[in-house]
Amino acid sequence: MRYNSIRPGQIWLDTEGKPIQAHGFSVFYSEKDQTYYWYGENKERTKGGLFGTVWHWGVRCYASQDLYNWEDKGLIIPPQPDDLNSPLHPTYCMDRPHILYCEKTGKYVAWLKIMCGTTSQFMSVMQADTFLGPYEFVHKIYKPLQMDTGDFALVVDGDTKKAYFIFDRPHFELITADLSDTYTEVTGEFSAHYTDLHPPFSREAPAYFEKNGWRYLITSGTTGYYPNPSQVCRFRDWHGAYEDLGDPCAGDLTGTSFYGQFTCVMKVPGRELYIAMADQWKPTAFGRWFSRKFYRMVERAMSGNRHPEITRPDRSPKEAGELPGKLQRHRENTSIARYVWLPVEWDGDKPVIRWRDEWKVEDFA
Repeated sequence: MRYNSIRPGQIWLDTEGKPIQAHGFSVFYSEKDQTYYWYGENKERTKGGLFGTVWHWGVRCYASQDLYNWEDKGLIIPPQPDDLNSPLHPTYCMDRPHILYCEKTGKYVAWLKIMCGTTSQFMSVMQADTFLGPYEFVHKIYKPLQMDTGDFALVVDGDTKKAYFIFDRPHFELITADLSDTYTEVTGEFSAHYTDLHPPFSREAPAYFEKNGWRYLITSGTTGYYPNPSQVCRFRDWHGAYEDLGDPCAGDLTGTSFYGQFTCVMKVPGRELYIAMADQWKPTAFGRWFSRKFYRMVERAMSGNRHPEITRPDRSPKEAGELPGKLQRHRENTSIARYVWLPVEWDGDKPVIRWRDEWKVEDFA
């Protein structure tokens, strides 16, 4: 099947007719070969249920010239199923891979969020000479600023080429930290935002973009795989105050960000088009129905405790901890997730996202 449009929430097949498996994803545009690379968590072997032990099967990548039709380029970061002491063992939760190109070193740098059992959350950092790999570890277990790390974004300032690591410190604040010149670790300079909030009000899943000197961040509330309303803020100073602009999803009467969670926002080169991209983790009719109920139920339960007294972990050095070394159980079948790509419109300086059953890139100048 060949596509000539984008159909949010529908099953999206690659050029071989197989469902695309790249979740918690980003899209990288290579100016060198004028190709888009869509990469994310490969869930093709994830089954969920009482006996599910596979969370991912590596990072899969797809290539396209038109944003519609995607060729499977295979696993650019394969799993390591024979090594329970590797953060890339498929039983451990490897989420939301992000890849940057570092002009100083000529390397492609990948950061991966890792969760496993009762072990604290941390990052794995890898790098490669080409986008498609092979990638090698720089840090297998890395705790930036000696903090636990949740959902995150990697960002390069378009003017200075300085890079930043924006992450959810689970689950009570958002941290912006400066990256080193090699993009492989933090420098120690950081700031805290959306502080002292409790789920479902605390923020996660940051998706960054910029326009006309403003920097924007779309974030999700914290309700696991059940979607919730998004928020968008803007700022100029990386470590300055955020200006809240409210929910960007116009006409979303369900309060679920169109049943999705945004993972990145991409500006299409040569066009005044920004695409907000999301995973739709609960695509079934029951999943949609319960998603609406679940957020409202949690919101009501916690509404009187939006800013609780939070015991903040100190920043003294601490060991990241060893991997559990045993299979983990995963009930969620995230392999059935679909994708929501929608164009960003503008109400003055506020980004607005509206649902469309079908749309074309060519409709935007």
